[in-house]
Amino acid sequence: MSILRAYSRLPALGSKNGLSFIRTLSSVASEQQVIEKPLFDKILIANRGEIACRIIHTARKLGIKTVAVYSEADKDSMHVKLADEAYLIGTAAAADSYLRVDTIIDVVKRSGAQAIHPGYGFLSENASFSDRLDMEGVTFIGPPGAAMRAMGSKSESKRIMQKAGVPVVPGYHGENQDVGYLKERAAEIGYPVLIKAVMGGGGKGMRIVRGPEEFEMMLESSRREATKSFGDDKVLVEKYLTTPRHVEVQVFADKLGNAVHLFERDCSVQRRHQKIIEEAPAPDLLPEIRQLLGEKAVAAAKAVEYVGAGTVEFIMDQETQQFYFMEMNTRLQVEHPVTEMVTGTDLVQWQLEVAAGNRLPQLQDEISCTGHAFEARIYAENPDNGFLPDTGRLLHLSTPLPTPDVRVETGVQAGDAISVYYDPMIAKLVVRGKDRQAALRVLRKALDEYEVVGLHTNIDFLKRLANSPDFVAGKVETGYIDKHLGELFPRAEAPSPVAIAQAALASVIDLNAHMAVASVQSPWAAVDSFRLSAFGGQSVCVTFGDHKYTVDIISSAKDVYSVAIKDEGSVVQRFDGARAMWTTGVEGGQLRVLLGDRLCCSNVVFNKKDSSITVFDQGQMATFKIPQPEYLESEELAVGSVTAPMSCKIVQVLVEPGAEVTQDMPLVVLEAMKMEHVIKAPKAGKISDVYYKVGDLVDEGKSLVAFEE
Repeated sequence: MSILRAYSRLPALGSKNGLSFIRTLSSVASEQQVIEKPLFDKILIANRGEIACRIIHTARKLGIKTVAVYSEADKDSMHVKLADEAYLIGTAAAADSYLRVDTIIDVVKRSGAQAIHPGYGFLSENASFSDRLDMEGVTFIGPPGAAMRAMGSKSESKRIMQKAGVPVVPGYHGENQDVGYLKERAAEIGYPVLIKAVMGGGGKGMRIVRGPEEFEMMLESSRREATKSFGDDKVLVEKYLTTPRHVEVQVFADKLGNAVHLFERDCSVQRRHQKIIEEAPAPDLLPEIRQLLGEKAVAAAKAVEYVGAGTVEFIMDQETQQFYFMEMNTRLQVEHPVTEMVTGTDLVQWQLEVAAGNRLPQLQDEISCTGHAFEARIYAENPDNGFLPDTGRLLHLSTPLPTPDVRVETGVQAGDAISVYYDPMIAKLVVRGKDRQAALRVLRKALDEYEVVGLHTNIDFLKRLANSPDFVAGKVETGYIDKHLGELFPRAEAPSPVAIAQAALASVIDLNAHMAVASVQSPWAAVDSFRLSAFGGQSVCVTFGDHKYTVDIISSAKDVYSVAIKDEGSVVQRFDGARAMWTTGVEGGQLRVLLGDRLCCSNVVFNKKDSSITVFDQGQMATFKIPQPEYLESEELAVGSVTAPMSCKIVQVLVEPGAEVTQDMPLVVLEAMKMEHVIKAPKAGKISDVYYKVGDLVDEGKSLVAFEE
């Protein structure tokens, strides 16, 4: 009897005989060649961005051809360039492109792909899509539709887990969706409660309700967001733990009856219920809890006859380490690389092996966890403005050098745009060390080497988080950010004289170089902040926040300068004999300059869009503005107006001209990056104008409503 046939007759994994059989089989397999089914020749990737690129890299390693699909907005994207073939499937909106099942299946047939990898998001947890592919004779690289249906419904999955002996959070998971009934159940559970979309994931459709007075508003918002994201507005209501940890377990199962876990990850530090940093293994877990988590996660997978990669998510009481099942994500998670780093695996390769009908590459007793890993998500967002997502072009992008201990998983490069249509994640920075403290050191250094100009990012926030004492000590929970606001959002410090001098020198040297050819080529040709000074040098005015500095620069010899920094007319710092070498780049350049006894080597970026200069110096970023003349100022906003904090789409308009409002009353609901944001009244008053209607697209900074003065 061949080994392959033996696999197909494998006893149930949970039985005593099954476990014994696995050990015996593992021993037999090591002594003779295992008959394996061949992998696919060509696969289609029904996704975009970094996950599409991630899948392509593994496919290339295995000699598998790849087919990309793309929207009109993604025609120049990295995943399109990396794939062997690429097909346009629609316009920018996901509903008109990446969610078009018929179009994607047509591309599969035209391209000759044998299987589809859905990545995460989009169609990755769509059971009907999996079923349809099965009918079409195309392999879905993921779990069967039945398992997705069982685990895709939060209420159904919790019933299954209870039956399988997996602990669940107290709450209401029933079918009655009447508003009044749900509110009664919330009162019985006890506030605070958590409203969650039954078909949800990624924090979408999730709302914390602190008291009964806000229940109905939060329920309506949850349902609206759930409908847009998942096409289903059903919700469940659960007890909200006030100091919870978010701990999840990576599981994998094949078609032959084997199921394993690859240890746990901690994803507790979040904003807007979405993860921003993950680590493996979870810090400070009792050994018996760590073991129990793995066992319960495997039990969860076996309860639904799971196949492929999945993540079983638990919420854990920080004090007692009692944990409860939350949900199972029936796909590869965004944060899977941290598991790969500590287990030495390629989970995309595991997916391909399992989808082809092969045994798991490793059984439970063959999997070990070595070292510690972190993943920091680099987002286009403004942490100082409630982590609101940002859009725009990546004017400058420089990443840490990849090594065996540093991975940069991305789908963008300098010049690409972060669009309002998709998730604002720029990249995942994944690092590894021999232990948690070593991994943190690698993370801090890598973050210092990450440079982005063109839009807001969370990089500086991540740096502060990686240095936060409680985070360093492993004292993490989902409320971490709110409880550490002072250290994570400190008052902005004045820039160093060295940074001011570098910004001024770079701007003057670059200006002079361009003016030697033609002044119109200079990025500052339209700006009047430079002038010839009486002393024969040049003077440049730069601002940092609301503070203005004047910098006088005299060239005493070729490439040698005297720099005097003035604050309110008084010289606060002088650098004489500053030897500077400027290397022009695409959107700025590199400045090497001796300031005092320190040799600086910094990247400097000019942003013509907002007349700014950004200096990256030894892991520190400082952005200065060159003041614009009055005739270049943007149009004045309406007096007393409320403006859009980001480029967005209007979802709801809750007021009309003439309405009397109180402070903090909701005025408009916006949608950006697939998330809803409520704009509230900054003061009490009477609305004079409402400038947009539902469905309108609005640019950042535009007036939404105006108050009577």
